[in-house]
Amino acid sequence: MIPTFKYHPDPIKTGAFEKGEPQECRCCEKLTDIWYCSPFYTKVEKVNVICPECISSGKAAEKFNGEFQDPANAGEVSDPAKLDELVRRTPGYHSRQESYWPAHCNDYCAFIGYVDWTDIEEMGIEKEIEETFDKSINVADLDIIKRDMRGESSIGGYLLKCLHCGKHVLYTDLD
Repeated sequence: MIPTFKYHPDPIKTGAFEKGEPQECRCCEKLTDIWYCSPFYTKVEKVNVICPECISSGKAAEKFNGEFQDPANAGEVSDPAKLDELVRRTPGYHSRQESYWPAHCNDYCAFIGYVDWTDIEEMGIEKEIEETFDKSINVADLDIIKRDMRGESSIGGYLLKCLHCGKHVLYTDLD
């Protein structure tokens, strides 16, 4: 069982963590069969095994002077504690470029997973995406994304969901 992450509710499903033969966590030095395998920005050294508990508690970010999300690539919220939780105690996600973490209703959204436009259609959330679409954080106009972000596309799609109103938000980037 792993801790609950407010902004990344299913990090095993999204691939932020790997499972396997127990390895020693570089932070707490305890054996773990689940470890982090997504972006971790640190100037200290490359850290390749961090257990979920050390991320959730903030111990890994503190020990290695690192962040799981670049604060410059996150939406704006009024409460600095929310940014701290996002960058220091939330597993990041893989993206083609550097990830961006959108905010909605004055809080960060929860990362749901990787999508293409067919997934969005199958989920029936096209109208929500149209309502929340922010051209300033996406690689193209929505019409281009609808047409080109399908299957093996050069456009990567990342689906997030507002924790307050429940609307879905799309972030896209390119290879």
